[in-house]
Amino acid sequence: MPGIVPHRHCVICGKAIEPEKQVCSDACEEILNKERKRQRNFMILMFGILIALLLLMWLPYIH
Repeated sequence: MPGIVPHRHCVICGKAIEPEKQVCSDACEEILNKERKRQRNFMILMFGILIALLLLMWLPYIH
């Protein structure tokens, strides 16, 4: 389409930004990093719960 400059949108606030960027500002980058850290911690928790449940299911068969 003529007249539309190549761009993408900030993954946090949705503002139009340059194609090679992911976020528009330092504030949005900080929010993105906090969200990634929260997601990583959640995945670690879920893997921990999975391992604990597998161990609990396996324990009766040790004898």
